[in-house]
Amino acid sequence: MQTASFVGFIRTLFYILAFYYIFKFLAKLFLPFLLKKVVQKAETKFQQQQQYRPDNSWNKTTTEQEVFYKPPTSQNRSSTKKVGDYVDYEEID
Repeated sequence: MQTASFVGFIRTLFYILAFYYIFKFLAKLFLPFLLKKVVQKAETKFQQQQQYRPDNSWNKTTTEQEVFYKPPTSQNRSSTKKVGDYVDYEEID
């Protein structure tokens, strides 16, 4: 069985920090290129989907159609429900 040493702990901590900063540096370099590629791929896929869509709504000629709208009737309905009786409470000393 091995025991942990202070030098081993410092070495491990150094590797973790070095990996973190190297990853951070490489992400700043390569992430914009990767994101640009992903956006371009999504854009071409979207354009292909729109191109092969049989009924493009922006290419259709619109025909005048009548729109029927019936506004809601305003009725003053009085509340006929009796929820309960009013009870006046008094404080008792």
